[in-house]
Amino acid sequence: MKKIITLFTFVILITSCTGNDKFVQRNSIGKINKVMVVTKASDWNGDLGDKIRNSFGELMVGLPQPEPILSISQVAPNGFGSMMKVSRNVLVIGNGDKEDFFIKKNVYAQPQTIVYVYAKDDEGVIKMFQKHENEIIAAFIASDISMTQNLFKKRKLDESKYKTVQNLGVTLTIPDNFKTVDDTGEFLWLRQHLTSGIAKTGSNNILMYAIPLEDEEKVPENIVSVRDSIGAKYIPGSNPETMHMITEEAYTPFTSEITFNGLKAFETRGKWEVKNDFMAGPFLNYSIVDKKNNRILVFEGFTYAPSVNKRAFMFELEAIAKSMKIQ
Repeated sequence: MKKIITLFTFVILITSCTGNDKFVQRNSIGKINKVMVVTKASDWNGDLGDKIRNSFGELMVGLPQPEPILSISQVAPNGFGSMMKVSRNVLVIGNGDKEDFFIKKNVYAQPQTIVYVYAKDDEGVIKMFQKHENEIIAAFIASDISMTQNLFKKRKLDESKYKTVQNLGVTLTIPDNFKTVDDTGEFLWLRQHLTSGIAKTGSNNILMYAIPLEDEEKVPENIVSVRDSIGAKYIPGSNPETMHMITEEAYTPFTSEITFNGLKAFETRGKWEVKNDFMAGPFLNYSIVDKKNNRILVFEGFTYAPSVNKRAFMFELEAIAKSMKIQ
C-alpha cells in the first residue's frame, strides 16, 4: 500500500509538469521597458554602473517629455533571491573566469529574458558590455514587444470587418479597446480612449493606408509630406476648415532604415501637432516598401495624452505595428 501511495504521488508530480521534464514555471513580473541589473553595489556605483545607466538611459526619440529607452534598477547578487528571479527582464553582469556573453529565455519564469555579461575584471566587463550594448537593448525590447503582442492576442479585434485592412491585404493584432473613427477602404483610423490609469484624457491612434511606389530612393524624404497630406485630407481639428494634423514644424523627425518582416522599410519618430491649434504629441510611422504590390504600405501610431509620460503608449503602438504581416 505504501508503494502504491508513493507511486501515486510521483504520478501527480509528473502530471503537474509541462512536457516530461519541466515543471510549470511561474509567471514573470515587471513593468514594460524595465530591466533589473544584477551586479555588486561597488560596480553599480562605479564606472560600470555609469556606463549601464548612460546606455539604457538614452532618451527615446520623438517624445515631448524626456524618457529613457529602458528604466533600470539594481540588486546585488546575494539579493537575487526567489522573488527577484521572476523579473521579466534581467541583466546579470560581473566577474568570471573568462569573457562571456549570452542570452537565455525563461530560466526562472516565463516570459523572461536574462542577459549574462562576464569578464575577468571590471575593465573587461565594461568592454564586453560596450561591445554588446546594442544587442542587449534590442533583446529586452524584442522581449517586451513579444509579450505585449501575446497579451493583445487574448483580446484581438476581428480585422476582417475593416474594409481598409482587407483591401491592403494585411493581418495584424489590434486589441479590442480600439474603436473605428474612419474606414474608407483606402484609409483606416482607429482610436483607443485613454480613460484609466495616469492618462485621464487622451487617446492612442492607429492609421493605415498605402500610396503608389514611384521612386524608392525618395521614400524617406517624402514621409513628412505624405503624412501631412493625409492629415489635411483625413484628420481635421476642431475647425475642419482651418485645422488639421501636420508634422510639428519646430521638430525634425528622425528616420532610420529597417527591415520589416523581410521588407525594406523606414521607421520615423517625431511629433505631430494640429495646425492653428494647441494639440500635439508623438508619432511613430512605418513606411514599408512593398515592391510586389508596387506600393508603400504605411502604418502610423500617434498619441495624445497631455501632461503625462508617453513611452508606454508609444510602445504599445510599436507592438501593434510589428505584428503586421502582408498576406
